[in-house]
Amino acid sequence: QTRLTAAMPVKGLARLQRYTTLLLRAAATLSIPVLVTEQYPQGLGRLEADIEKLLPAGAKRYEKTAFSCAGAEQFLPDLQQSGRRQVLLTGMETHVCILQTALDLLNLGYQVIVVSEAVCSRHRESYETALQRMRQAGAVIANSESVVFEWLRDAKDEHFKALQSLLK
Repeated sequence: QTRLTAAMPVKGLARLQRYTTLLLRAAATLSIPVLVTEQYPQGLGRLEADIEKLLPAGAKRYEKTAFSCAGAEQFLPDLQQSGRRQVLLTGMETHVCILQTALDLLNLGYQVIVVSEAVCSRHRESYETALQRMRQAGAVIANSESVVFEWLRDAKDEHFKALQSLLK
């Protein structure tokens, strides 16, 4: 979100944008559902245009004031309706919205994967502490390349070459 990204460290933000872009392209290619939340967009701005243009057709969007995505109206029913039990998290801020979402989804029985390169916080200590806390609570901390290869499962997948080129 525009006002939130302005507060992020340049390197962390660039990393988040690069790997979120990769994951969105891979999700679109592999028809993996995408749910997008915006934290209080009236105050923090809308989703960054570079990310918004990559949202796959059918991506569902939610505005929220609760820090956890679970508090966004219709988010949990839509997640449940997707039939997915594994949720991958990206976004800002790791120690607030990502953390609270991860804890809520873990408590609801979802497998939570946090992509370490696709989350960030204003302060490195906050980021690292949040990743550690989520890991201790049962979340999987992964990197984007591992996620993409897990989604593909096999080099014989028809999308392998297209997605492999995104990883270079």
